[in-house]
Parts: sequence; structure tokens; C-alpha cells
Amino acid sequence: MGGTRDALQQAYTGEAKAALRLKVYAEKADEEGYPQMAKLFRVIAWSEEIHGARALRVLKEIKTTEENLAESFRAEQGIAEVAYSRFVKEAETEGNRAAVLHFSQSRDVEETHAKLYKEAMNHLLEERETTYHVCLICGYVADGVRPDVCPVCGAGIEKFKTMS
Repeated sequence: MGGTRDALQQAYTGEAKAALRLKVYAEKADEEGYPQMAKLFRVIAWSEEIHGARALRVLKEIKTTEENLAESFRAEQGIAEVAYSRFVKEAETEGNRAAVLHFSQSRDVEETHAKLYKEAMNHLLEERETTYHVCLICGYVADGVRPDVCPVCGAGIEKFKTMS
């Protein structure tokens, strides 16, 4: 199933990218005062998410919660340790300060994601409930207590969205 598997992987990746892009477009349309266009972008983003989820199911990449946590932990570690570190070096070589900041903060946030997954794996049997707070600037996730200042990008407490 090599060719088909590759095609499904490409379909999943394309749908995921389209969904994110359309959500960002919806935010921009809202900012510019086009609520109907924002709604259209969100609806199509949701449709793209359905397509991507179907591809994941056909690929049989959705496992037990324990296996999904372990895979997510491995993926976060890899992106933080390997990819973002390489991206930072490339951006530094090119002198692109904005990209260096983006990549280094993203790397730091990915490391915190890995820690959250690791903690969740340790607490899986306890089914501990918590509230998460997400920095809307860099994506840092705080577990339980919303920080006054983001430890990654320095954003204030008002830039955190609470996810319960």
C-alpha cells in the first residue's frame, strides 16, 4: 500500500494545512469587518478537518489514548530537538531575526508540549482533570495556573485563553 499510503499522508497533510490557513483567514476577515466571509472560511476549514480526520482513520493512525499520548510525546520531542533547532540555525545564517524569534519560541513551546504529554501519560490512570491556559502569541500552554507573564514570549496574562 506504499503509493496509496503516501497519497493518504499527502491528503492528510494538505487538509490540515488548509484548515489552519482558512482559520487564520477567518480571523482576518473578522478583523476587517467581513463576518460572512469569516463564517465561510470557518465552515470550509471544518470541512477540511473532516477530510483530514478521515485520512487518519484510513491510515489507521488513531490508536488507544495511551498510544496516542506516547506518539504525541515522541513527535513533540523530535520537532523541538531536531527540526526547530535546525530552523533556528538556518534563520540565523540568513540574518532573519523575525524567523529566529519565531523558531526559537516555537521550539521552547514544543518542549513544554512534550512535558505536558509526559505528565499526562504518568497521570493517565488517575484521570486528573486540569485547566489549560494557552498563550495567544506563541502557543505556550500552562497547566493549571495561568501565569502573569508568558515564560516563552513575555506576553501578559490578558493574552492567555483558558481551555477547560
